Amino acid sequence: MTQTPVRIGLIGTGRIGQVHAASIAASPETRLSWVADPFIEGARSVTERFGGTATESPEELIASGEIDAVLIASPTPTHVDLIEASVRAGLPTLCEKPIDLDIARVDALRPLVQSSGVPVTLGFNRRFDRDFAATRARIAAGEIGDLEQLIIISRDPAPPPAEYIAVSGGIFRDMTIHDFDMVRFFLEDIVSVNAIGTRAFDAGAQRHGDFDTAVTTLRAASGAVATVINSRHSAIGYDQRLEAFGAGGMLQVANAPTSLVSCSTAAAVDAKPAFGEFFVERYMQAYAEELAEFVKVVRGDTSVSPTFEDGRAALILADAAQCSATEGIEVSVEE
Repeated sequence: MTQTPVRIGLIGTGRIGQVHAASIAASPETRLSWVADPFIEGARSVTERFGGTATESPEELIASGEIDAVLIASPTPTHVDLIEASVRAGLPTLCEKPIDLDIARVDALRPLVQSSGVPVTLGFNRRFDRDFAATRARIAAGEIGDLEQLIIISRDPAPPPAEYIAVSGGIFRDMTIHDFDMVRFFLEDIVSVNAIGTRAFDAGAQRHGDFDTAVTTLRAASGAVATVINSRHSAIGYDQRLEAFGAGGMLQVANAPTSLVSCSTAAAVDAKPAFGEFFVERYMQAYAEELAEFVKVVRGDTSVSPTFEDGRAALILADAAQCSATEGIEVSVEE
């Protein structure tokens, strides 16, 4: 029996909001019902393309009675208040990362989320990348034995604008938090964090006291070690790789090619095109899978969507990394 599409209210129509709008419109399981953005022209532009009612008021969207769930893709400082409003309205919520830049605000919201029974999920879409998910499943099946070392490489093509860096919370809370969630996807029992950050090339990072290059080592209670390598620029394109090593072997996920065509001439052999430009190209299918899992949440079915607690745990690791890189010390996660 065909089920009625889940009616989704989307808050935020920036770049990531538009990605979600396209995913919602493309899925037969969902319908874009309302779109809210204080920049009303942004909301109208999205509804003209994908349908729904445009408003500049998230409160009107939440109170409309015409949605089954909320997807929050607005700026980070709005997340806590919008999650609270959605939960109080009894609406399952998918919120982009991070929950907030301040763990105290996250912890203040936590009791309401825990007691409400209303599901809140986090937008850690990389968990739904088919190659990363397949690697995790093969490790769970014992293919390479116990996981001993995990290496995640994540490099953006170019630094964001300096104005963005000023309000982003820094590289660990803004960029690496995705990688910290991926570490927890493979190794949940992280006990300590040791991070090094440098300002090698980006004037925006230098101006605002952020880092443009970082390496983070995370130790699990099992003795396994994860290493996350980040850079805010990459001449070869969006660099996203993973390696899992155990006593029985190794699993690797390479960069996704934009083309399978290579060229060999007198000047070069097997010359291949650069990798994808950015996260939209690399993870578009993962966003679709993320949405499909959220639909299960809304319908009360079993789902593997990351939870509010996963979002909180990733922020704790980001805070630990920021402390470690700033003070030059190893940081206990418990502390």
